Amino acid sequence: MNLIIGVTGPTGSGKSVLSEYCNKFGFRHVNCDTLARKAVEKDSEGLLALTKVFGDDILNTDGTLDRKKLATIAFYSKENTELLNKTIFPFIKELVLKETNKGKILLDAPTLFESGINEICFKTIAVLSDNEIRLKRIISRDNLTKEEALLRMNAGKSDDFYQKNADYIIYNNKTEDEFFTDFSEVLTKIFQQGENL
Repeated sequence: MNLIIGVTGPTGSGKSVLSEYCNKFGFRHVNCDTLARKAVEKDSEGLLALTKVFGDDILNTDGTLDRKKLATIAFYSKENTELLNKTIFPFIKELVLKETNKGKILLDAPTLFESGINEICFKTIAVLSDNEIRLKRIISRDNLTKEEALLRMNAGKSDDFYQKNADYIIYNNKTEDEFFTDFSEVLTKIFQQGENL
């Protein structure tokens, strides 16, 4: 059975910890961030497309992508963020389709709906958190200043966007154990629906 569940949410929501947990349910974790990195490797078509849009200044001297420089440009405005997504999504989507063609998959995709990848999912889950909690996570995770972290947060979608589009919402404001309990309840419901197909 091929069953794909899409997990998404704004940056800093803490959804990445679910990757360690999904194996207990027999799901294979596919991380779109990992595939996004693969899509812009040195000399790749994805990286070439990015340089055509944002210029060669986003490259390091060795021809690899300078992620911090790209982030500064791409998250400067919503228009630039949309331009980044529009440019790179086709390359990421191609890799996602190759990785999710069989089995039970938990697809971890920050831009699940914006990319249209939600179309291959049986159900979708959005993980949300309070802004203060997200801010602390982003600063700690990415070693950013408060201003840099806020820039990334403001470039993303609002909670309303996820509430409107996702089949299920899980809030990650408490302990990790409580988060996993809520997630397991939702995953069980979805899996039961999938078995009844």
